[in-house]
Amino acid sequence: MSTNVPNILFMGTGLMGFPMACRLVSAEFPLTVWNRTPDKAAPLAERGAKLADSPAEAARQADIAVAMLTDGAAVADVLFKQGVADAMRPGALVIDMSSIKPKEARAHAARLASRGIAHLDAPVSGGTLGAVEGTLAIMAGGERADFERAAPVFAALGRATLVGPAGAGQLAKLANQAIVAINIGGVAEALLLAAAGGADPASVREAIRGGFADSRILEVHGERMLKRDFVPGGRINVHIKDLNNILEAAHEAGLRLPVSETLLKLMVAVRDELDGGGYDHSAVLLALERMSDGRRVGTAPDRLPKG
Repeated sequence: MSTNVPNILFMGTGLMGFPMACRLVSAEFPLTVWNRTPDKAAPLAERGAKLADSPAEAARQADIAVAMLTDGAAVADVLFKQGVADAMRPGALVIDMSSIKPKEARAHAARLASRGIAHLDAPVSGGTLGAVEGTLAIMAGGERADFERAAPVFAALGRATLVGPAGAGQLAKLANQAIVAINIGGVAEALLLAAAGGADPASVREAIRGGFADSRILEVHGERMLKRDFVPGGRINVHIKDLNNILEAAHEAGLRLPVSETLLKLMVAVRDELDGGGYDHSAVLLALERMSDGRRVGTAPDRLPKG
């Protein structure tokens, strides 16, 4: 392992991964990027990153490999089927910033450890804006020594906290996603109640802000609902995946989480009944409106993602 600035491989340059990779380039890390669809990674070459034809090719020279991929199956495929784990040197570090199941993170950590490769599961919260601004909340699971080694990388991306051993970062992300989903549902119900009862929902939102019910969700997603802007920052499909993982982890722990179950049903309704899997998760509002005889928040036309 190099004692100088680490060579970083970044895998996955989607909505979140692209701005995160930009932050690492701006922080002057030697960065190689790979994406399944090469065109999505190509603009990073103009910023100073190298492009890799395959993840294994770049992994040979990487001190740290960062993954920001769709789900646990995608992470396992890249690490163990496409050759990243075999290509990395003993002593290297994998930081998986994808949102996957805690048991998958623990399994990946064990398989990498058998090869002498360290692992942190370090999912993030803060959305695309946080990725652009470098203000992500990073929840890390793993060994403290590996967390400290990753600190300069995390510092370029946001604020990192070590929350426990392998898999604990993913548990923290599931807790985060439960809170986000439930708050989005609460804000949607509140604004719909205000509008249906004859109050101005935008003014109600302003009146609530600064009080006990204020939140980042009320600020950001409340504004999205009022403007009816459902072009995604966070996609319904991704949050459905997270809610399914939440309920699976709850079942494994012997818990029942009925509020999370309800939000999953609402998001599935947006996906299946409105063909809205690609909509922003604030589009939970659309499912509630559909259940409420067409009562509506705001007068603007719906702004939906193309395609």
